[in-house]
Amino acid sequence: MKAIDARKTQRIGFLLVPNFALMSFASAAEPLRAANLIAGTELYEAMYLSVDGREVTSSSGLSVECSDLASFGISCHTIFVCAGGGPRDWASAEPAHATLRRLARQGVRIGGISSGAYVLAAAGLLDNRDFTIHWEHADVLREAFPHLVPRHARFVFDGDRVTCAGGIAPLDMMHAMVAERMGSHFARRVSDWFLHSEVAEPGAPQRGSAPERFGTHHPALLVVLEKMESSIERPLGRSEMSKLAGVSMRHLDRLFLESMRMGFLETYRNIRLDHGRRLLEQSPLSISEVAFATGFSSAGHFSRTFKARFGLTPNSLRSKISSR
Repeated sequence: MKAIDARKTQRIGFLLVPNFALMSFASAAEPLRAANLIAGTELYEAMYLSVDGREVTSSSGLSVECSDLASFGISCHTIFVCAGGGPRDWASAEPAHATLRRLARQGVRIGGISSGAYVLAAAGLLDNRDFTIHWEHADVLREAFPHLVPRHARFVFDGDRVTCAGGIAPLDMMHAMVAERMGSHFARRVSDWFLHSEVAEPGAPQRGSAPERFGTHHPALLVVLEKMESSIERPLGRSEMSKLAGVSMRHLDRLFLESMRMGFLETYRNIRLDHGRRLLEQSPLSISEVAFATGFSSAGHFSRTFKARFGLTPNSLRSKISSR
């Protein structure tokens, strides 16, 4: 990794992938501007890059003029791949894979923001690395790269790899990066500039707690609901779940009806179907593969159940996505 020199302007590159998450990008780029204003000198230079040097449009339709990665990447201390969207967008970054590998060999620190870690994984830059990705894309990454296990963290530093879950988490990551170079007191001033008074630790959770997500504080019910989320491919039965929670099956059924307003089986099925919808939208898996990944015995059974929940078949959903 390139050495840190506080006397020299440090160029931070952002490789923008079509439909990149604008909030995540801004949360990473704006602290660099604030650091320069507070210091009264150009500590950082943000450079916007693309695969071909053409402008790239964000998730909200804002277009950003870019320079060519292959030509200007080597001048950067760090390059963050900023992505959002889905598989078609990530695939558009494939021509950059070889360049990113070359830049990594040449000492450029490589990072990923939001789903940018998926692009790094596809380029082979996360093998044997500690990393994170936005929770919405974690399952898709695991399906595509079974040997990789992302952490449920806001951001992760692993030597010359830096990954961040996106959203507003880049504010936390940039606090750590500025502190790494300029010290914690200066980094605190940068965070205060954005009213970012509560800087999260790297390993802080990406999502709300289980009680917040499910709207219940009953300990036995939370044990079962969290187990449902972690056992989608091989669903467990009521008997196993009730033993895990330490309650009878009858009592477990009553808890679901009282707290969730639906039964055990319907709740579990909805969790699996929601997971299946994310895989259909974001992964290249076939419908049969998605069916098995969500614990259904066949593609037909999955398709019928999916339509009953969402009002359209998996094929129809895929067609809608491809026509956008």
